[in-house]
Amino acid sequence: MDPVLIAAACTVLVLLIVACAAVLVVRSALDGTESKDRARILGAVAEVVRALRGKR
Repeated sequence: MDPVLIAAACTVLVLLIVACAAVLVVRSALDGTESKDRARILGAVAEVVRALRGKR
């Protein structure tokens, strides 16, 4: 197989794993919390995503 194709597939796989892990972390953080705290948790997650994308 082409090494570039393997590298691209590995990159996509790593991004998929990181995205799934992020979803699981957020879901576990939201599980059992009160509604007033959920907004704060989701706001913090949004700040992390903005920071990772370089928007901040």
